[in-house]
Amino acid sequence: MEQNSTSEATFHDATSESLLPQDHPLRRAGAAGGTADAPLIRRYRGQVTDAPPSVWFMRQAGRSLPEYRAAREGTAMLDACLTPDLVAEITAQPVRRHRVDAGIFFSDIVVPARIAGLAVEIVPGRGPVFDHPVRTEADIDALPVLDEHLDAALAPIREAVALTVGELGTTPLIGFCGAPFTVASYMVEGGPSRDHLRTRALMRDRPDLWARLAAWVAELSGRFLRAQVLAGASAVQLFDSWVGSLSEEIYREHVIDHSRALLGAVADLPVPRVHFGVGTGHLLPAMHDAGATVVGVDHRIRLDHAVDLLGPGVPVQGNIDPAVLFTGAGPREAEALSVLAAGAAAPGHVVNLGHGVPPETDAAVLTDLVAFLHEQPAPRATGALPVADAPAAPAEAARA
Repeated sequence: MEQNSTSEATFHDATSESLLPQDHPLRRAGAAGGTADAPLIRRYRGQVTDAPPSVWFMRQAGRSLPEYRAAREGTAMLDACLTPDLVAEITAQPVRRHRVDAGIFFSDIVVPARIAGLAVEIVPGRGPVFDHPVRTEADIDALPVLDEHLDAALAPIREAVALTVGELGTTPLIGFCGAPFTVASYMVEGGPSRDHLRTRALMRDRPDLWARLAAWVAELSGRFLRAQVLAGASAVQLFDSWVGSLSEEIYREHVIDHSRALLGAVADLPVPRVHFGVGTGHLLPAMHDAGATVVGVDHRIRLDHAVDLLGPGVPVQGNIDPAVLFTGAGPREAEALSVLAAGAAAPGHVVNLGHGVPPETDAAVLTDLVAFLHEQPAPRATGALPVADAPAAPAEAARA
């Protein structure tokens, strides 16, 4: 097993930057309307900045915001995700309201499957549901071919990113994508599952079929993610909702190669790659090995303990317990300060919740929490490197 090096995890060279379009936000400094020197991006790269703590929230685009509910009224979730001007508006709403330091692209983990032609809907109160679960060799044989037609089908995503970047200005946009295990699990189970028994059984009984399905998802989602970056996203996050149900042994045997392939779709581009999963304290080093340059940490493990598990040189994201969004200001601010202190053990730390924003959250609480975090002094992260001393990243092909 070969782990990412510190330099690979945090920096890029001029060659990779040249792969981005000339007008990409990462090719411009803030004074020119870009994101290259945004504090959040620098922290993702493990670089020193004197700015206040950087913060954004998973599921900040929607759910708890009244303006989101108004904008989406009468529009089904997946239809909204494929309507460029609506995506741009919803993505920008929490940035305007809360003053967070990044926008997260408004989408869903099954949007690529819908784009590819699969029949899937988001059922209110339940989640993604596929009309035809994928469980047999015939089902996998029938999956759509991912050819050049997919590039044309991704046009609404590219347009949505471009519109969003125009709205956000110097605030970075984070691209979003579901990880192969979680997306494939939805496809096998047909919808949400508490235990993913069919998925785990397929892995063990027909590992060849599981590998074909996960590879199909990885290619589809990798192309979806790359389209976002080339259209203007300044970082990406791979979200693995259900992977915490696996042991590290099973993860490394059946999952890591597919997550690595997905993240590899953008590995030649100079964007930080965040990998987050739920209940994954035992998988953090493996998730880093999958090609993440930043590891998201949920609230079930202390952030400094996560840093110890990951080893030196790995920036982290997280991990305020969402429960404090329903406490008084005292416990909430104490939790935020504790997370800031723990995050200082990493070379870079971006504050987030340990999971998504619950839909019943009072939006004013999030606004106040962001303001409180921005009042704190710049964290002095251990081992962070100034920009001038940043080494270039080695070739991604060296990874095992």
